Amino acid sequence: MRLPVGFQSLFIQGAAVLLAALLGFLLQHFFTYPIPLWQLALAVGAVAAALSLSWRQAAWWPPLHFAFVPAALLAQQASVPAWVYLAAFLVLVLFYWSTFRTRVPLYLSGYPAWQALASLLPQTGPFRFIDLGSGLGGVPLYLESRFAQGDFSGTEIAPAPWLISRARTWLKGSRVRFLRRDYAGLDLGEFDVVFAFLSPAAMPALWRQVEAQMRSGSLFVSLAFPADGRAPDHVVTPRAGAGHTLYAWRM
Repeated sequence: MRLPVGFQSLFIQGAAVLLAALLGFLLQHFFTYPIPLWQLALAVGAVAAALSLSWRQAAWWPPLHFAFVPAALLAQQASVPAWVYLAAFLVLVLFYWSTFRTRVPLYLSGYPAWQALASLLPQTGPFRFIDLGSGLGGVPLYLESRFAQGDFSGTEIAPAPWLISRARTWLKGSRVRFLRRDYAGLDLGEFDVVFAFLSPAAMPALWRQVEAQMRSGSLFVSLAFPADGRAPDHVVTPRAGAGHTLYAWRM
């Protein structure tokens, strides 16, 4: 059984510390080489990154594993006040609320992707659009200004991005609705266009939800991450080097 990513990462860091400590002991015992603390920290990071790669964790995990212990060592040597750690922890919690469970980090899609998505939307007639995992709200706010006939919503579970989205809505005088809800609890059949920029880990369950709930003729669009089992009806690639590919399915 595959462990949740949080337990995987805890195991990887623990194993890396033990392996690096064993390496340090062997070097000192057989070669009388006392390994400096900063070299030991780098060794822990390298072992943790290698274990993360071998476990096939998502692409952002190996760099995090590599940097964790060296960063902690630097912070300790810099005598950082304790309240800084608490503040940093609270900020991370507010932005990455349930990433350990959903395995969906905060991704920001960018203007080229917004333009490419706009080319897929209905040019005439009313439609209802929702962005699953809407982050800072950029996608629906951008599209609202270009599709007066559209009804736009976003849903985001992390508190800080959701609050930022609501603040942007208020400042712009926008009609976009930002819900603080897990998209898994929504009925996607209420929408004509569903957009998602999540992660490979989240796509299988989302695709099952899409197939079960979305109405015939509605449109599902995923940025960067295709769904398994059915080839997309449309593939849109932003201009070279400017963004991720969009995959669209007509249900």
